[in-house]
Amino acid sequence: MTGPQTYLNYIQGQWSAASSGRTDASRNPANRNHIIGHVQLSEVEDLNQAAAAAQSAMPAWRRLSGAARGEFLYKTADAIARRIDEIAETMTLEMGKTFAEAKGETARGIAILRYYAGEGMRKQGDVIPSTDSEALMFTTRVPLGVVGVITPWNFPIAIPVWKMAPALIYGNTVVFKPAQETSITAAKLVECFAEAGLPAGVINMVTGDGAALGQALVEHPAVNGITFTGSNATGKKVGQAALSRGAKYQLEMGGKNPIIVAADADLDQAVEATISGGLKSTGQKCTATSRVIVERPVYEAFREKLLAAIRTIKVGDGMEAGTWMGPCANEKQLEKVLGYIQKGVDEGATLLCGGQRPDAAGLADGYFVEPTVFEGTTGMAIAQEEIFGPVLVLLAVDSMEEALQMANDVEFGLSASLYTRDIGNALAFIREMDAGLVRINAETAGVELQAPFGGMKESSSHSREQGQAAIEFFTATKTVFVKA
Repeated sequence: MTGPQTYLNYIQGQWSAASSGRTDASRNPANRNHIIGHVQLSEVEDLNQAAAAAQSAMPAWRRLSGAARGEFLYKTADAIARRIDEIAETMTLEMGKTFAEAKGETARGIAILRYYAGEGMRKQGDVIPSTDSEALMFTTRVPLGVVGVITPWNFPIAIPVWKMAPALIYGNTVVFKPAQETSITAAKLVECFAEAGLPAGVINMVTGDGAALGQALVEHPAVNGITFTGSNATGKKVGQAALSRGAKYQLEMGGKNPIIVAADADLDQAVEATISGGLKSTGQKCTATSRVIVERPVYEAFREKLLAAIRTIKVGDGMEAGTWMGPCANEKQLEKVLGYIQKGVDEGATLLCGGQRPDAAGLADGYFVEPTVFEGTTGMAIAQEEIFGPVLVLLAVDSMEEALQMANDVEFGLSASLYTRDIGNALAFIREMDAGLVRINAETAGVELQAPFGGMKESSSHSREQGQAAIEFFTATKTVFVKA
């Protein structure tokens, strides 16, 4: 009987083992004894080879027309579509989200590729009047060169694709460092790019320790730009290292996202949005709802509806029918979540539900935690710091003014949501909320691929991803002056 497959790096159009000769087991967070496969523990030498391959492939790739580059993205999208169930299952097995969510994410990756394939036929400059009547002056866009892509485990298809697709369509080549926990899912994604026939060296993937390889990628002289999604601590190191050598960088980091429930809100809709935004994917989204700010006249009614709905949630293996919420993605994340739950108790927050590891049959070997709800105050750690797990804190306020002040009273500013029927409330929220994504009568976690995405304050480097805004990071503007 053959054991779990070993997955390789992808460098210069070839699948190759790491120079270290070492591999790491990828384990199912729903059952830590289940090994999904083995991935490479690469060294800096392997990353250097990937960067050299990307650098050598760049001139020919950038000379292709945008339409020609787009055809490769269309073909990649088709390849993923043919394997959508396989890729989604791998994602669920590697990081725990339900199969339905994983399949939805994979479908989103397909849509992103097709969207950016079309970007190859859209304008990339403007004609500007010159003071010289006999001259032509215009702008055009040129690629950065080699782009390093560093991605997290929570969206192992969507986030790499929404970084790599615009990088490629605008003429850059890529060195991809995925999260080690989801490197098999990443390998299957890269297999689809390879199946589409991308020239050797245009995409390269190296797996291994995030700290060592990520630092080497950011500091590599051949890498002209870095796009990163992950923690604030790591993101700041990435930004500082890139800045020190003049490389362009883009950081998408944490969130502590509020939903405000006004006194006039539809409470059933607000409850549904709170649960969906806060607990799907086990709360492991940078846009996940974590603070629930409710006006006092409806606070008790909202709380009871919320608790009743949460108590019906089935926690379990994401591949099993009926499971609504899967495990934390890994043991470290589970320990972090449990640590914050204990911190909430120690700070004097009132634990309303959850807070434990579930004791249902078959869950003992997984990284499961119950959906958890606290009543607390805004100064508590559970109301200020990103937990990245299924933990909600309820906060009561006496007015919309207090709600907006409280919503802004954190270091993050990624996404925020308001439930109200009052246009005045909505306009004040749009005007005063310090977040890059504000949504009215919709959950905090909705992100559409054709719209700019990014945060304010400590949530990002103030750049934007997705949509046509992506061109701002992945290209530089060149001004051209022509005179006969």
